[in-house]
Amino acid sequence: MIVTVTMNPSIDVSYPLTSFKLDTVNRVAKVSKTAGGKGLNVTRVIHELGGEVIATGVIGGHHGAFIMEQLDMEGISHRFSPIKEESRNSIAILHEGKQTEILESGPTVSAAEQSAFLELFKKLLSGADCLTISGSLAKGFPSDFYQTLLNLAGQVEVKALVDTSGESLKQSLLSEQKPYLIKPNAEEIQELLGQCVSLEDLSAFKAALRNELFTGVEWVIVSLGAQGAVVKHQQDIYRVSIPKITAVNPVGSGDATLAGLAYGISRQDDPETSIKTAMTTGILNTLEKKTGHINRDNFEQYFSQIQVEKI
Repeated sequence: MIVTVTMNPSIDVSYPLTSFKLDTVNRVAKVSKTAGGKGLNVTRVIHELGGEVIATGVIGGHHGAFIMEQLDMEGISHRFSPIKEESRNSIAILHEGKQTEILESGPTVSAAEQSAFLELFKKLLSGADCLTISGSLAKGFPSDFYQTLLNLAGQVEVKALVDTSGESLKQSLLSEQKPYLIKPNAEEIQELLGQCVSLEDLSAFKAALRNELFTGVEWVIVSLGAQGAVVKHQQDIYRVSIPKITAVNPVGSGDATLAGLAYGISRQDDPETSIKTAMTTGILNTLEKKTGHINRDNFEQYFSQIQVEKI
């Protein structure tokens, strides 16, 4: 079973407008509201792949009830730890080919609520073989909270896949129990190491992925958007190329990629198959209007076009 962690879930609200006018009324004919947050996007895609998955995190108020109701409607298993404050909204205004986002910071989680979540988390780990940790922390959590989750997962030998950035990513790499997998983009790698990485200098790119900061991390997936990815698995490094596509909605494609990785790793697929599955799910999300969603019927078509070359 795969456990997905979302520590600051949201209701993702989408307002499509022909044009967005400031300082006046904008009327919206069709509104989309879905259970959101990076970890829940991961959850949904794993579920659509047919994987056994359960979502967890902290959730509160009427918004939290709506999120759980949406997951129930999709047949997605979940066990959240309740908090007193209201879960957040994340608003996207889609206009003139652009996307303007209004993101609430979300609730503040008390020390007692954090402790209650950790007790639930320990119970869920007992039935897990794989864990994903995605996105930001709600207010109140210490910046090293993901380290705590990694250490707990390591104690019971559950593989932890981490997709976060900034201080949370840095802290996870300093954990006593290293993540099994991280999925930074090129900019985040540069921020971590203080050096440029580019496909124009693959030797330097490979050397960066072998930096001692990543010692003990089984997988380092560097996503490069339309240019595919560079992947380090143990001592092997792969260059991954993907087909050209016309993107419908690229939001959530990184989450879909993590879902594909978790699905492949939980099935104990070989590295190249796991990589191709991940790139395929990322592409399939890009082709759909709904964030964190894939059309499983198109899987084989794109899976066969992914090129994985050891370099």
